[in-house]
Amino acid sequence: MEQPSARPAGTTGPDRGRDPWWDNARFVSATLIVILHTMGSIMAQHHALHALHVSTWALRVPAFVILAGVFSSAGPLGPRQLRAVLQSIVVPALLFSVLFSLEAYWLGAEFTLHIAQLPWTLWFLMALFFWRLLLPLVVQLRHPLLVTTVVALAVGYIDEFGMLFAASRTLVYLPLFYLGWRIGQGSLRTWFTSRWSLPLAAAGLVAAGVVGWLWHRDISGAWLSMSDTYRPEDPMSLRWAWLIRLAVLASAAFLVLCFLRLVPRRRLPLLSALGAGGFTIYLLHPLFIMPVREHGLIARVNTPLEQIGLVLCALTLSMVLGSTLVRRVFQPLIRPPVTGLFARTPVVQRPVTAPWAAPLTPQEQPSAPEPAVAAR
Repeated sequence: MEQPSARPAGTTGPDRGRDPWWDNARFVSATLIVILHTMGSIMAQHHALHALHVSTWALRVPAFVILAGVFSSAGPLGPRQLRAVLQSIVVPALLFSVLFSLEAYWLGAEFTLHIAQLPWTLWFLMALFFWRLLLPLVVQLRHPLLVTTVVALAVGYIDEFGMLFAASRTLVYLPLFYLGWRIGQGSLRTWFTSRWSLPLAAAGLVAAGVVGWLWHRDISGAWLSMSDTYRPEDPMSLRWAWLIRLAVLASAAFLVLCFLRLVPRRRLPLLSALGAGGFTIYLLHPLFIMPVREHGLIARVNTPLEQIGLVLCALTLSMVLGSTLVRRVFQPLIRPPVTGLFARTPVVQRPVTAPWAAPLTPQEQPSAPEPAVAAR
């Protein structure tokens, strides 16, 4: 998500040809995630911080999921695509999991190597890996959005789907990921270009702010995270708990569309350049927030002025992590040089005829692959 718009998420390349619209959206979304994680340990104690959390929740992870879908490919996973997935998703997830474990150990916790349940924000990489595997299958369905939504609602009743391997979030956010892919294919162009949608988008975000300010204590964090199964204490009982999740997913999709409609499509000074490092911001910020939180500095924040200062500190951290210098320094971790793990030529399995089978006739013989295909 930090690369040119013409490329799939998780790939790298030159900045030429970038669409500033997506970079602007990335920076805003990534910054809101940094703000959430900075104030997360104290937001329940402060009305304004908790209201900000509820008001902007759709512009954080749901927006990041949709943006990931925009830059994903629904093509088959050939050898090159598999290598790219391993290099840009799987290996960075493992590297950062080790880094988080080492930092937690340095801060006094017991060393634990996380594999099945990755810490902090890394669940997103695990989910992104599965979304990339599932997308070529999903797009073959007759009604992909309907089917993925039904699965997202039904998985809340299955205890086996939880935090392990990000199973619940992978399936729950799959409709939004597919929606992002459709946007990347040119869907909803009228919404993003028509004049009538602009005031509606502004009204949608204002309404989210009003709801968050007035009723943020009545909105459960479990409803918004959607990372676990339904609970018997839900106000609509287990039988109708899926309606709450449906409302959350629909609200997320609508609010992200409103957000994208209002994000400037032109290149903005500083903002667009920092947005190019949105994925770097996402991966690195927990490493800087964790020591500050564990040393009790965030817990000391109390007054409104201190709360504003905390938010400004999170904004500053996001800007620093999105800078070109930081991106270059941490490039070996974001996209590790693992080409040595792979064979020079991708291995392509050729069809094999069983020895007892009858020989193929000339008409049945498979044709030789075209040079461009054979080179893949």
